[in-house]
Amino acid sequence: MHLFQPHDLVDLEILNDERRFPVHNLYCIGRNYGDHAVEMGFEVDREAPFYFIKPASNVTQSGQVRYPPGTQKLQHEIELVVALELGGRDLTPAQAMECIAGYAVGLDLTRRDLQIRNRDKGRPWEIGKVFDGAAPIGPLHLRSDVNDLTAGRIELLVNGQVRQAGDLSDMIHSTAELIAYLSTLQTLQAGDLIFTGTPAGVSDLARGDVLEGRIEGLAPFSVTVV
Repeated sequence: MHLFQPHDLVDLEILNDERRFPVHNLYCIGRNYGDHAVEMGFEVDREAPFYFIKPASNVTQSGQVRYPPGTQKLQHEIELVVALELGGRDLTPAQAMECIAGYAVGLDLTRRDLQIRNRDKGRPWEIGKVFDGAAPIGPLHLRSDVNDLTAGRIELLVNGQVRQAGDLSDMIHSTAELIAYLSTLQTLQAGDLIFTGTPAGVSDLARGDVLEGRIEGLAPFSVTVV
């Protein structure tokens, strides 16, 4: 491909809809479930949330994800993904909810060994979070079809066995609070995706593992590590 040849924008399949949802930024919220914070060796922090960003090119809706290079410890994190159809700055929680286009089941895949190694050296740890296929996402469910997801079971099965389980109501910061807070730091835009955090139970993956993400009210999403 020529250096300056344009390429198609990343977009998402919308469930039962011929349209596609164009993706802008991916905001990934860290430690938004208390049990996950504890399992990672941290105290539960109810102060302002923090986030990191993955590039839109990491999004995949393929049924397969390649085991990434440079790691011996690929791990899974099941998350509720919120897609925005409106943006803005300094939003109230009520205004934030009106920005939501819909919801999806997502995975924040992580090269945990690289993340921890760089974190412990005081270096940026995006190398652990950013790689091809690092953000598998299921079909987008329009808000008008599923209403707002503030509670309900969230779980991840690996090869048919439950690895992660929790409830959306366990989030330290609600979806509305996350969107409103992000809007105080940066102008949010239509097409932004917010990964809202993961419950406890993250563990290692191997080639051949089949992952099935489930969130109550949404269609399950399956991906195989190859």
